[in-house]
Amino acid sequence: MRLPPDDRSSSPYTGYTRAHWEAAADALLAAVEPFATPDRALYHFPGRRVSHSGRLSDGLEGYARTLLLAAFRRDETALGRYAEGLVAGPGGVWPRVTDRSQPLVEAASIALALRLTRPLLWDRLGQGVRERTAAWLEDALTAEPWPCNWELFPVTVGGFLAEVGHRPDAARKAVDRGLDRIEGWYAGGGWYTDGDGRKFDHYNGWAMHLYPVLHAWLAGDSALLDRYGGRLEAHLADYARLFGGDGAPVHQGRSLTYRFAAAAPLWLGALTGRTPLAAGETRRLASGALRYFLDRGAVDSRGLLTLGWHGPDESVLQSYSGPASPYWASKAFLGLLLPPDHAVWTAPEQPGPAGRADAVTPVEGPNWLIQSTCSDGVVRLHNHGSEDVRYDPYYTRHAYSTVTRPRSSPPDNTVTVGGDPLRSDIVPLGVGEDWAASRCTAGRGASVTSLVVADGAVEVRAHLVTGAEPGAEVRVTGWAPGEDERAELVPAHGLAEEPGPALRGVTGDGATLFVALVRLTAEAGPAPLPDLVTVETPERYDLTVRWATGRRRRFRFAPGGNSVAPLDGPAEHSPA
Repeated sequence: MRLPPDDRSSSPYTGYTRAHWEAAADALLAAVEPFATPDRALYHFPGRRVSHSGRLSDGLEGYARTLLLAAFRRDETALGRYAEGLVAGPGGVWPRVTDRSQPLVEAASIALALRLTRPLLWDRLGQGVRERTAAWLEDALTAEPWPCNWELFPVTVGGFLAEVGHRPDAARKAVDRGLDRIEGWYAGGGWYTDGDGRKFDHYNGWAMHLYPVLHAWLAGDSALLDRYGGRLEAHLADYARLFGGDGAPVHQGRSLTYRFAAAAPLWLGALTGRTPLAAGETRRLASGALRYFLDRGAVDSRGLLTLGWHGPDESVLQSYSGPASPYWASKAFLGLLLPPDHAVWTAPEQPGPAGRADAVTPVEGPNWLIQSTCSDGVVRLHNHGSEDVRYDPYYTRHAYSTVTRPRSSPPDNTVTVGGDPLRSDIVPLGVGEDWAASRCTAGRGASVTSLVVADGAVEVRAHLVTGAEPGAEVRVTGWAPGEDERAELVPAHGLAEEPGPALRGVTGDGATLFVALVRLTAEAGPAPLPDLVTVETPERYDLTVRWATGRRRRFRFAPGGNSVAPLDGPAEHSPA
C-alpha cells in the first residue's frame, strides 16, 4: 500500500495525518473492486476458506463491509459503484435476512452506510430501487438476533428505515426493543458484557458503543446521546489504556482479524464530543493502531486485507470468519466523518497512556487490572472477570498483552490442577489500585482463588487451590514472550522450577497457597526479580508483598477461597 511520506512535525509518534487515512481508504477500496460480480451486488475475495454461512452470504459480507468504508470516505465515485449493486442485490441476489443469520449483520452495515450518505447515495436512487432495498432491510426489524451485540443490528436498520419513512412504527419498535435488551448487559463504568455472562473484550467499543451512540447522534436525540455518549466517555478512559506504545491493541477476545477496527470508538468519542481524550491523543492512538497492522503485513500484495492478525493466520479465526470478514476494519475510518479542520486532524499528536508513565489501573466493570510500562510501551491485561468458554483461550487466560498471544503448548498464563488447565465459572472478587482477584472452577473438581499484585513491569501472582485431593499436581505458567520480549517466572512460595516454562507444586491437606513472581518486559538488562520484590506468608492464608521501593501490601485469603481482601488501605510504605 502506497501512502504519503511520514509527517513527523504534526504526528511525531506515528507520522500519519488525515492524508494517510484517506490514502489507505482509497487503496483498500481500489483493491476490492476487481472482485465484484458483474452486477456489483457481491464481492468474492480469493481464497478457499468459506465461512459457515456459505459463499453467497460471504459475497454479501464483501459488499456490505466495503460499502461501509466507502460511506466513511464519502467517495462519490465509489458510492456510485455500490449504487449499482443496490439495483440487483435486494431484487433477488442477496440472501434474505432471517433469524440469527449472517445477512442480519450485513444489513446493519448497509443501513448505516445509507444513513450516513443519504444525500450522496439513497436520495439519488430510483424509487423502485429504494423500495426493494427497504423491503430487503425490513426483515431485519423482526429477525431474531443472537443474544449479544447482534441485538443492535435491528436498532441500526430501524433507525435508518424510520428516517426514510419506511414502516416507521415497526422501525421504532425494533430500535426500542434492541436498546432495551442491552440494558441488562451494562456492567457500569462504561463497560458492557457482550450478552449474558461476563464476555468483555473489544466488542465493547466497535459494537456495543458504536451502534447506539451513532444512532443517537444521527437521530439528533439528545437524551439518548446523553445516556450512551456518557457511557462511551467513561469507557474511553479505560479503553485508551489498552493500546501499546507500538500501536497494538491488547491481543484478547474473538474476531481479532478485524484488527484496526479497535480505533473506531476513539473517533466516535471525538465525533460526538463524548470523550475524555485530547484531540492529539485520539489521533495518536487511532493512527498507531492503523500503522501497527499496515506495517506488519495485514494487507497482501493485491492490497486485500488478509484473514489473520499481522499477516494470514487461521489460528485467530472463528467459524464465522469468511474472506470478507476482515473488512469490518472499515469501522476504523469513521474518523473521516470529521472535517479536515477538526482538532483531531490539526492538533499535534500527544502520547497515549502507555507512553506517558508507568501505570497500574483497576477496571471495575470487567474486573481487570491494566498494567503498562512507558520504557517499552508494553500493556498487560490481567483478566479476573472475563470469560467465554466458546472462544477459549482468548477469554479465559489470566493475562493478555499487546506483545504476546495465547500459546497452546504449554498454555500460557494458566493454573493447571491434576493435569487439567480448566478455568471456568470465573467469579470476580474485586480490584484495587494495584491488585485484582477472582475465583474459578479448575480441573479435577478443584477451585482456584487467584490474586495479582503489580508494580512497574513486575507481578506477584498468588493462587489458593481448594477442593483438590492431597498430592494433586499444580502447574503454573506465565507469559509466552514475543520476539523482542523477555518473560520470567520465579517460584516464591509452594512452587519449584521444572523443565519448560512452568512451575510445579503439590497440594497438601486443605487449601494450599502457591505464589510466583512474574515479569514480561522488553527492557534490556532489567534488575533480577528477587531484587525488586519479596513475598512472605506469615499465616497460612496471608500474603505480604514488599517492593524494593519500600511499598508493602498485605492480603488475606478466606480459607475456603471465597474472598481475597487487602489488610491495609492504599499501598503502605515501610522500610526497604
